Amino acid sequence: MQRFDEATLRKLEQLTLVADQARVGALKGDRRSRKRGSSVEFADYRNYTRGDDLRRLDWNVYARLERPFIKLLEEEEDLAVHLLIDASASMDWPDDDRLNKLVYALRLGAALAHVGLATGDLVSVALLGRRGARSWGPFRGRGNTLNLLHFLETAVGEGITDLNLSLRDYALRARRPGLLFLLSDLLTPDGVKSGLSALQARGYEIGLLHILSPDELDPPLSGDLKLIDVETGRDAEITLDVSTLRAYRDRVQAWMAELAADCRARAVHYVPVATDAPWEKLVLHTLRSQGVVK
Repeated sequence: MQRFDEATLRKLEQLTLVADQARVGALKGDRRSRKRGSSVEFADYRNYTRGDDLRRLDWNVYARLERPFIKLLEEEEDLAVHLLIDASASMDWPDDDRLNKLVYALRLGAALAHVGLATGDLVSVALLGRRGARSWGPFRGRGNTLNLLHFLETAVGEGITDLNLSLRDYALRARRPGLLFLLSDLLTPDGVKSGLSALQARGYEIGLLHILSPDELDPPLSGDLKLIDVETGRDAEITLDVSTLRAYRDRVQAWMAELAADCRARAVHYVPVATDAPWEKLVLHTLRSQGVVK
């Protein structure tokens, strides 16, 4: 996975992830509260965590106790941020890394995670695969970004991910609900409705980033073809002509419209993403316009 350059990191570090519904944690970080009337006076201490800004270390306390503590202000809160990335075989498409869904999801997930780390949020990342979830975190502080990138580089798209099962399992296992992003093509046997319900029942605020490649939205194919499912190995022989392609595009658009309507009813942020769209524009403009970042 391509690493971020310094200019991109600086742009990301100017952003903050926004949670309108999720509860802010009892532990505090560098997040600025939107509550009115709160002050910036000293409030408390918390233990130093790797990646914390050393400028906020109380050196007088360290000299007395020989333990590092971070000073907290009353206006500051932290948020638990969860990034769930679908690592099924269908995500590893197409072969071109410039358009590959898994590569795009990993890069986008890394960007959102870095925004959270840089603002003091408690960030967890999970790769959802056929063998269950592989997790990283929770960690706080921009100093953890390099370790995060090393973790994401181990991702391999393989097998079938049952997203409902994976999301229900995550809802049960995760210790602290918060703002959660699911990055997936949503090509899963039974959809995601029951999984989203399980997460929301635990108090998660959800952003659903629906990632598809351009050739899935508008196939550049025609004629007599044999299509093979990369996850199940099943094949189907079809003839693609103008009317068949039109019917396919209509069904895809209807599917996405149904997802968008269901997400609106649930107060879930639904963001359709094509992998030919620059991910930087998605983070800096699209997600900002939807109120997911500011």
